[in-house]
Amino acid sequence: MRLTTKKLPLLEKRIRLLVVTFIFGGLLIAGRLFFWQVVRGQELEYLGKNQQKTSQNVGASRGSILASDGAPLVTSSTGWLLWANPKEVKDPKKTAETLAPLLFEREKKFLTKEALASISAEVDVLGDQKTIEDEKTDEELIEAEEVRLLGLLTKDNQWIPLKHRLGNDKKTQIEALNLPGLGTEFEQRRAYPESSMAAHLLGFVGKDKSGADWGYFGLEGKYNLALSGVGGENIWEKDAVGNPIVGGSERKIQALDGVDLQTHIDRSIQHSIEKNLKNGIEKYGALEGTVIVMRPKDGAILGMASFPNYAPEDFSYFSERDFSNPGISQTFEPGSVFKVLVMAGALDAEAVKRQDRCDICTGSIKIGQYTIRTWDEKYHKDSGPAEIIKNSDNVGMVWAAQKLGKDLLYEYLANFGIGSPTGIDLQGETGPKLRTKGKWGDIDLATTSFGQGIAVTPIQMVRAVGAIANDGKIVTPQVIDKITGPGWEEDIKPSTAKTVIGKTARDEITEMMINAVAAGEAKWAAPKGFVIAGKTGTAQIPIQGHYDPDKTIASFIGFAPADKPQFVMLVTLKEPTSSPWASETAAPLWFTIAKDLFLHLKIAPTP
Repeated sequence: MRLTTKKLPLLEKRIRLLVVTFIFGGLLIAGRLFFWQVVRGQELEYLGKNQQKTSQNVGASRGSILASDGAPLVTSSTGWLLWANPKEVKDPKKTAETLAPLLFEREKKFLTKEALASISAEVDVLGDQKTIEDEKTDEELIEAEEVRLLGLLTKDNQWIPLKHRLGNDKKTQIEALNLPGLGTEFEQRRAYPESSMAAHLLGFVGKDKSGADWGYFGLEGKYNLALSGVGGENIWEKDAVGNPIVGGSERKIQALDGVDLQTHIDRSIQHSIEKNLKNGIEKYGALEGTVIVMRPKDGAILGMASFPNYAPEDFSYFSERDFSNPGISQTFEPGSVFKVLVMAGALDAEAVKRQDRCDICTGSIKIGQYTIRTWDEKYHKDSGPAEIIKNSDNVGMVWAAQKLGKDLLYEYLANFGIGSPTGIDLQGETGPKLRTKGKWGDIDLATTSFGQGIAVTPIQMVRAVGAIANDGKIVTPQVIDKITGPGWEEDIKPSTAKTVIGKTARDEITEMMINAVAAGEAKWAAPKGFVIAGKTGTAQIPIQGHYDPDKTIASFIGFAPADKPQFVMLVTLKEPTSSPWASETAAPLWFTIAKDLFLHLKIAPTP
């Protein structure tokens, strides 16, 4: 058959179109091959390899926190988390009924003072809270556990925790039941061999937003990353159904465990201050109290306690306000304990000398619209600095402050660390600021001289008076003595001491503080045979722009032995009801604790 000349152009067009189509298709295929093999080749290789591999995270062990003798205050113990995938649980009701007898426990309940009014059974004291065992029967507790579990097992989740801290035996029992939708995984938990002792110092471990362990408050918060360590990972080749291939490639990234923190905390001292503070709060009817014991030469915190406190292992039972450490975060007007700082500055600047006599101490004085009186409205004509400190004379302190002047007083207070955080190695410190120097009026100068109209934290007062005990040199308080861990061994050196007052002023104010103890209002409670330098303080509590005459903060600060101090200690009691005066509350409590310290630190009485 012959093709006509008219049909040839049409055939040629079809052939050309077919050729173009093949060429275009080839280019398209080549382009896609280039894209997948070259442009995304490495990515696909990575994805392919990962489809052939399985991995398992390896948790790092959280470091321990140790007392000065190496005994654990906080450590980590291991356990098992029981979890469920509710979407795979076939019979939630039956599963809850089966698990409840294994998982129920008789938990402690924490009760407030008010709730305890009707309870006569013996209970363990825990700050202003106490614990009692749940009074329900086992049957009632199992029924309550069933309800709890059923609520969790019917949630629209793919994963939900049912119970933490299971032991090996309990885990084995549950796994033997072969209940669908349940699983277990290894977990760590914090253990507290000393129970709630030093709770505010230690802090606790909770969860962050992702569900990982995270330290909050105290040392747990301050050193969270160092304590946490870095997790590792095990990676294996897997077969088509996901099982590890025997003899296949394997890679292990070792976990790096967290460091251990060895503190300066002396367990005997910590136990003494907690026991005596608790007793003192009850004896004197106070709302709360704080005790801090520091070694003056290097700032080592030997003990620190506040009540009410909380139980770190059961922190969820407590409100967030219980977690803050009052010793480093609670501000208060210090009252007369502050007088030793002001007088020390005046003596160091030679604004007043020990032989000088107060020429305004014959009675109350007026500053603007305000009248300044002594605490007992007794006045001592021609008092010198020593008598002013012994008698805790407000008018005499105004005289000393006026001699010193606003600028120099501000400078000395700033050098004593007032107005700035101390830098203590605990999470949660606050540092109330000094009023700007240019805004000090005459009345501010006057009231500051006797510790009112100015705010401090307990640790600021301890650090400042510690400078007097340390030959006039101020140091930074520190809780941690040593850090040890994988590849890390570090002794924490004391901060460089800064001179605040010279030796002459230091010796003079120390002698005045010794006299205040030996001949002051609290002399009746001082232990015999020991030379103690100290000062009482009774400050009214400011409420809505005025001072409440019936509410006080009683305090006593001092150091001993006065010639070679081994400790400086502050005791504060908020709103004692047996007496508002520190000489009858905080001072005798200080002396009671000091007797324990003398024995423990082997401080002999003066012959």
